[in-house]
This record gives sequence, structure tokens and C-alpha cells, in this order.
Amino acid sequence: MDGELAAVSTPRLVLPHRNWTGQSLSVKMKSIEFLALAALFAAQGLATDSVLTPEGFVEKIKTEELERNLWNLGRIGKENGGHRAFGSPGYKASSDYILERAKTRFGPEYDTKVQEFDHLYNEVREISVTGPNGETVDTVTLIYNPGTDDGPIQAPLIDTPVDDERGSACFEDQWEGIDATGKIALIKRGSCALSDKLKIARAHGAAGALIYHNLPGAPSSAILGAENYGLLVPVAVIPLSVGSAWKDRLAANEEVVVELYVDAIFEERTTWNIIAETKQGDPNNVIMLGAHLDSVNDDGSGTSTLLEIMTELRYYEGYPNKVCFAWWGAEESGLIGSLHYTENLTPQEADQIKFYFNYDMVGSPYLNYEIYIGDNEGDEAGAALLLQYLTDAGKEPYYVNFGTSSDCVGFVELGIPTSGIFTGAATDPCYHLACDTLSNVNLDALTVNAKAAANAAAHLALSLDGVPARRNISLNPRSKDGARAQFLKWKRAAATVASQKSCSHRVNNII
Repeated sequence: MDGELAAVSTPRLVLPHRNWTGQSLSVKMKSIEFLALAALFAAQGLATDSVLTPEGFVEKIKTEELERNLWNLGRIGKENGGHRAFGSPGYKASSDYILERAKTRFGPEYDTKVQEFDHLYNEVREISVTGPNGETVDTVTLIYNPGTDDGPIQAPLIDTPVDDERGSACFEDQWEGIDATGKIALIKRGSCALSDKLKIARAHGAAGALIYHNLPGAPSSAILGAENYGLLVPVAVIPLSVGSAWKDRLAANEEVVVELYVDAIFEERTTWNIIAETKQGDPNNVIMLGAHLDSVNDDGSGTSTLLEIMTELRYYEGYPNKVCFAWWGAEESGLIGSLHYTENLTPQEADQIKFYFNYDMVGSPYLNYEIYIGDNEGDEAGAALLLQYLTDAGKEPYYVNFGTSSDCVGFVELGIPTSGIFTGAATDPCYHLACDTLSNVNLDALTVNAKAAANAAAHLALSLDGVPARRNISLNPRSKDGARAQFLKWKRAAATVASQKSCSHRVNNII
């Protein structure tokens, strides 16, 4: 996927007209119903501590257990080359960590399967940029970065025009008069997909490219996409300050000779999703929670959230709807695992999933409490539960539209009601960098988000009242359904603008 940046389920509520931050009447009524249900079980002689209630379930989610999972995932990464990317020993060890609970210890309560698939694996084993004076330049690589096959490339830089409005080096007309043959193209980041810049650079004969970041500070990584294998030039991302200084020297007609080295491997590897579902509950009414297990460094928080909800849910009984937990593989390489899963669902199997919650990065240090909601009216059933819990906890959550860079995509495309929490990557200075360790996690945010996820899951496990069937309608904007969908999207956008003092719709940005 050409870009950087992006759950758990609850009982379906009938949501009357409401403001975006106030508590709906139906949420209040559900709490009364659940208390009555617990009293009924107690009267029948069942232990009330085994009867699922959202309030009781939330109390079982503990910060120390969430933190313990993160520590173990961090340890796995350190012991396996610093990452848990799919196809790597780190991913295998991460999977074993999940399966030890889901399949071994929790076998009596969960049915667990491993869904395998093959995908192109890429690993950059070494990358370096050496400046014109022999200095080592800080750099990061990109996923699916082609290697410099015959060793380091030493060549003069050739500048490309900056166009912050359209995007620099994004279009053929911006390269007019540039002969990049045998040179390394100097390109500013931003606006269009990075792969678009690199394809045009290759077409103009460039031997490689240096993309300088469009913001101050350390640059972050991104995904070029397996579909672009063989179509791009080798690349490194360098700081804005370095790129700007070299650009000034080129403008003064200096020759700036640099060296680029990328040692990369590409090969097909088998990887997998892990899917665990409760033995109890109606298989035709499934609430699904998902997080990606593979990692450059992020989403240990989502994995830990799912693991703790699964751990505590096994102590309860009597809930009518099945709860399913999915740890997706190869998300960082383009949502491969979750798309493999959703693309292989039959219409009948898709109908069985009543709600999907996605949890990707729910403990970022400089955070926003973003709640995903789209133009499917069913999304509000789960989104409202997440929003209300976080509001009651003293946070300031708000709705955002779905982007295209996390595992909700396949479910949204199938019309399955979907939501989730995301605390942000753009504001995280360690996003996809080696400093994204346990010390980079906001444990307060992780805990409150995990509790919000548990609350939503418990609600929907108990009741799907008001949750609509999977949507299978026309999205033609001129149709009645299409017009209503557009109205809902802009209504939510207006509410976000009013509350956040921003005109941003907070959709995923291409970098």
C-alpha cells in the first residue's frame, strides 16, 4: 500500500435521535436490562459472577495485564531482529504467544484455527546513504524497497521541482526537461503515493532516489506495495534538513555526489491469520474483533487488547451471540491477511458477522481518541458504544471516516457494520521506528480504550437488537441509499469540524 496511515464489538442498540456526545436513551435502558438479566440468573441459582454484564466485564481489564503482553511482544521483537514482520521468526514467535493461550490453555472455551496464505516477503537487511563529504546520513527504508543489486550506487544528485499543492514529482509534466539517466533523483515527499514518484524516476532513467521528508524531525517509513515489485528504483528517505541543504547546493550549480546502498531480499513466504471464536453463542450472530499481529513496530496495543478481552471472556457464560477474535497477518504489507479472509467469505458467512471492530494503535503517546464510522447506518451501533464509554471516562472522542490503511477495509467493502478505535500515527514520533517500544505507549490510553472495547463487545454479545443486516445496496450517489449515505458522511464531518475547530475530515493521507 502506497502510504502511511489508520476493533471490538457490542450489542446492537436501537439508537434514537441523539447529539454526537450525549448519551442515548437506549444505552441507559440497556444497562437496566442487563441488571435485570443478572438478577434473573441469580434467582435461577447461577453464580452472578459468571453472568456477563458490560459493567462487570470492564472491571476485569487490568493495566498490568495489558502491559505484560506488550513487554512480551517487545521481547519477541528484540530476540528476532527487532521486528515481528510476517514471514519472519518474530511473527512465528508472536503467533506462538497467542496460540499458547487461545489453543492450548483456552481450548475448552475457544475454537481456534490458523488460516494460511502466501505473499511476497521483503526485508531490507541494510540501508545507508553517504553524503558528498563522506558523512553518514540518517535514513529509513520503505517496505518493498528494491535493492541496489550490484552494490552501492555512487552518483550525482539531480533535483526535481517542489510542488506542495499537486505533489512533488508526482506527474509526468513535472519532469519535463529532466534527464535523470544514471543519477539519483532528489524528491520531496508528500501528496501522491511514493511509488508514483519512483515509477516516474525509473522511467526517466534514474539509478535511484532520495526522498526527503516533508516535515521536520525524523522521517517515518511507509509501504510501496508488493504490486510494484520490479517497477521502482531503490530509495531511501532522509530528513527534510538534509534534503533542503542539498537542494540549495544544486540550485547553486554545485555537483553533489552521494552514495545509496540497499541490501534487500524478496521471496514468497507462507504466513497466516489466527482466528479464535467462543464455543458458546449463535454461529449465525458473530461479533468480531480484529488487530494485526505482524509489526514493523506498531499495534502491540491492539494485539494486547484483544488478548485480554479473550482471556477474561472465558470466565462468563450465557451470552447468546458468538464472539470471534482475529489476529491478522501481513497488514503492514497491504492488509493482506484481512483481505484474504474477507475475500474468501461466502455471502452466507459474511451475513453471519453482525459487527466488526478494528483495533490498530490504541495506545499512542500523543493521542487522539478517534472512533471510526462510515456511511453504513449499522456502523453507529458499535461506534456509539465506544464514543459513549470514552466520553463517560472523561476523554474527548470524536468520529472519523474510515481510511484505507487498516484491516477494517475488507469488512466495510462487504457492507458489514464496522467501527473501531485509533489513537493516531501521524502524531507519534516513533511510528514504525525502533523507538516504538513499551516506553512509547500511553498506558492510560491503552487501558481506557481496552475497557471501551470490552464494554462494546459485552453489549453486542448480549444483544443485537437494532443492528441491521449486512448492507448490500447501491452506492450510486443519485440513488436514494447513495444520497442518504452521503448525507450521513457530511453530517458527521460537520460535527467533527464544530467540535475540533478543524476542517480536516481526518481521512488517511497519502505520503
